[in-house]
Amino acid sequence: MMNKGGDKEMTQAVRDGMDALFTQISVDAEIDKKLIMDAVFVCNPVMHHLFLGIDPFELGQAPFALATSNALRLFADHLDIKIHPSARAYFLPCIAGHVGADAAAVALSEAPNKSDDLVLVVDVGTNAEILLGNKEKVLACSSPTGPAFEGAQISSGQRAAPGAIEKVEIDPSTKEPRFRVIGCDLWSDEKGFWEETNDTGITGICGSGIIEAIAEMRMAGLLDSSGLIGSSEQTGTERCVVDGRTHSYVMYDGGLAGGPRITVTNPDIRAIQMAKAALYSGARLLMDKFGVDKVDRVVLAGAFGAHISPKHAMVLGMIPDVPFEKVTSAGNAAGTGARIALIDISQRAAIEQTVGRIEKIETAIEPKFQEHFVNASAIPNSGDPFTLLRDTVTLPDVNFNTGGGVGNGSGRRRRRR
Repeated sequence: MMNKGGDKEMTQAVRDGMDALFTQISVDAEIDKKLIMDAVFVCNPVMHHLFLGIDPFELGQAPFALATSNALRLFADHLDIKIHPSARAYFLPCIAGHVGADAAAVALSEAPNKSDDLVLVVDVGTNAEILLGNKEKVLACSSPTGPAFEGAQISSGQRAAPGAIEKVEIDPSTKEPRFRVIGCDLWSDEKGFWEETNDTGITGICGSGIIEAIAEMRMAGLLDSSGLIGSSEQTGTERCVVDGRTHSYVMYDGGLAGGPRITVTNPDIRAIQMAKAALYSGARLLMDKFGVDKVDRVVLAGAFGAHISPKHAMVLGMIPDVPFEKVTSAGNAAGTGARIALIDISQRAAIEQTVGRIEKIETAIEPKFQEHFVNASAIPNSGDPFTLLRDTVTLPDVNFNTGGGVGNGSGRRRRRR
């Protein structure tokens, strides 16, 4: 938007990248690239427009209008993809301005429109696409969760790579953590862990790791419902250290080993609170529109969704209150939907009809969204009771907002001047 001609550069970059993927897949499959006759694409709205050579400018401002939302059938060479000269390319339809063809592919894969029970499908990412429906109807919206779930905006955050903390447990009595890192199946307190992680080291914490860490801190009484970390005196552990005007929890200290000091800070928690509040508020808004206050089951889609623990997601208040066993992972559901449309051409017409019947809800203009967002900022929520969760998990009733300055656990409030 600020760089004249930048959209054309982006389009070329996307097409070059896509052609490189075709080259790679043909090498992996040991086939001639020129034999590829048919291709199916599912894109988020911005990538959809860039790939097609359409300026996505309008998607950056209200009312977030798509230049086209229809399914498209094109010749692949029109997209600079160097496969068979007569190869066809099929683009699944987009649902709305920020609910793209990737969400349509999720709808094809998970088929909420064919479900007897009420299912909430959440594709977790920088922008969460949410579907709620059953045989009666399907609603859709998107929520601007931001990049915190993927490790960005987190002080020790990193992408999911070897050495990143991905799972966390904190003993509620001792407040001591143990963790697992990507690339090693052992927990940090198990024999052989440090030898197995010698090559990668402990490098940071990824999205699933920060979610589990914050939820574990809440269950261990290190964190109150507002998202404040207690002092060492309040929590009974020296792992809670003064960090400016607030406190941080030391997950791992590389110390003499020369590794990093990995902490969970209050700004980290705020970033996750904002992300999860946006996600939950979108889901809650769809429930309002559907006229229900609960769902029967939840499906977490996307590569990131596959690594989220249902219990920790619920403690955090990311998703509505349902029994843990009713939360499942669909993995890369958009990729599955793309494969369905590739293999079974009849499913292309089916998803086009389904998308035409999906009711789109624009969260940005819904007044109730802000109310849900404020309630969902608490951990797990200040407005919804989360009864099923509280029947299963103990959430300590602690409050570290004493108003008495850092390290003051007296409970006395400082007089305003």
